Amino acid sequence: MNKLLPRLLGWLAVLGLTFAALPSPAAEPPRPGRQHQVYFAGTSNELNVYRVYGARGGKTLMLIGGIQGDEPGGFLSADLYADISLAQGNLIVVPRANFLSIMQNNRGPDGDMNRQFGDPVTARRHKQIVEVLKSLMAESDLLLNLHDGSGYFRSRWEGPLANPMRYGQSLIADADHYQAPDGRTLDLKGMAEKILPKVNAQIEDPKYHLHFNNHHTAEANSKHKEQRLSASFYALTRCQIPAFGVESSKSLPNVAMKIRHHNLVINAFMELLNIVPETPPSNLPAPEFKFLVVKVNDFQPVAVAKGSSLTVSPGDRVTVQHIQANYERGLSCDIEGLGSVNDLGQTLTVNQPTGILVRKDNQDIGRVEIKVDPSHRHPTTMVRSTMFYFVVDVAGRRQMVADGEFLRVVKGDRVVLREVLSNLRDQSHIKVDFKGYQPPGQPNLGEDRGHVIDTGRDLQRQFSLCQGQETRECYQVMATQMGRRLGLMQVEVVPAQLDYLVLRRSGHKLVYHNGETVLASPDERLEVMDVKSNVTAPEAGLAFVLDGKGRRVPLEGSLIDVAAEPFQGLAKGRPEGVSLVVLRAGQAMGHVQLQIGGK
Repeated sequence: MNKLLPRLLGWLAVLGLTFAALPSPAAEPPRPGRQHQVYFAGTSNELNVYRVYGARGGKTLMLIGGIQGDEPGGFLSADLYADISLAQGNLIVVPRANFLSIMQNNRGPDGDMNRQFGDPVTARRHKQIVEVLKSLMAESDLLLNLHDGSGYFRSRWEGPLANPMRYGQSLIADADHYQAPDGRTLDLKGMAEKILPKVNAQIEDPKYHLHFNNHHTAEANSKHKEQRLSASFYALTRCQIPAFGVESSKSLPNVAMKIRHHNLVINAFMELLNIVPETPPSNLPAPEFKFLVVKVNDFQPVAVAKGSSLTVSPGDRVTVQHIQANYERGLSCDIEGLGSVNDLGQTLTVNQPTGILVRKDNQDIGRVEIKVDPSHRHPTTMVRSTMFYFVVDVAGRRQMVADGEFLRVVKGDRVVLREVLSNLRDQSHIKVDFKGYQPPGQPNLGEDRGHVIDTGRDLQRQFSLCQGQETRECYQVMATQMGRRLGLMQVEVVPAQLDYLVLRRSGHKLVYHNGETVLASPDERLEVMDVKSNVTAPEAGLAFVLDGKGRRVPLEGSLIDVAAEPFQGLAKGRPEGVSLVVLRAGQAMGHVQLQIGGK
């Protein structure tokens, strides 16, 4: 009961401000599972909140990143925790509390959000976000606010970049101990003394060790009185939960090190709270933009690739509905000269040529030109309709499949149902069910997003709609909302098939199609240079074997010495020769026949 009052106050504050933006809290969260909430969608205040629930209940840790937009170590670290799984405990993750400031790479273009948690909140744009963050703190047992600070905190003066007024490489608290109104004592210093040795033991260079930094925020002689308006001070004094600012240093050599140090602190606090995690990596691939899904007027949306152009008529209404990239979060786009800094989801009227600039956080990753042609006519095949797409990963590659379309995969491809995209106003309570797939060890709840589905072994063939066909399977993926069908995708599973092999013979590269015969000389050496098939997966795991009437011998590498074993042993007494068989996951997908006879 000690936290009931602040929790109620937090929820009432948000409900009074943005009632329509908040979903009703579930009586019992999904375990294990996750929830993604979007507040103030389509505005400069858009706020994404991720809740991760462990298989077993426990303490709840809240992570805030990006409250100041020029501190990437904090928001990129928090971003990694939105997708992890938990065996026990819960996370509330807000990777980008101030997305506008991140996009502009600015501490706060309209004020420092971390100085807006005092009452009353005066900043108009920040107020909505701050009230949501307060309500989330009231649900939590401990808060970590992730930052990148200047220099290196030291308890004594060591130089201009290493002294008591620097923040970097420190764990900041507002007091050593805090006496809560209900009589509890929150031992912040004691927690820090348990956390920091574990963190520093994993940081080799002592220069980069983290230190406890008590700001004595509430005391009259505090040198950090401004912190009385911070998120951590609010969480400590109003929600009565331990709260810390985690500061990596802006002077660290690279962003990966900043992320890693944040991860070390988060992991140590999770262990302290008995939250059992799956730790994410700190090395991130470079952002890669693929294409935009753009709607013009009320016509069917179109995909526009990076570097290409979109032609419209003067006065056309243009809406960027989706950005396809190798990241799902931190994406924004700017229709230059129109709208605001983030025009994703906004409908804007275009009269002059312009471009759509795509960003990942504050990094430009691509551009699409918009050409304006008064004589342009939209294709008559475009129809006005509801837009509904399935976002699917097939063998590691992202695809979008429209309602009613077929998705063809090769048996053995790994499929992940990621998300659905639509122009429905109500996006809640949507389930995506792969008919014929049962999550291993879990009840079948009709929600299969996020599972890695091996189409070679995980599908129940009795659910195939192509019964009686030995080489083809067909399954349905259905999206529903409260029992009402929203979209249907057909998944066709076809066998892996060889098209041709490229063999190097006597310095020449020759092509042999599936089933063809290679007449090889008795002393020839052949090398498999390339395989062309319907398998496009980078992890396809292709292998080669020599097959002489049922006896298969795996090849080491791709070199075949006709004059040596095992070829001679298999070919002896067989005028038809030996098959060079291409396998995928142990299944034959085709062959060429190797016969001794001549070149």
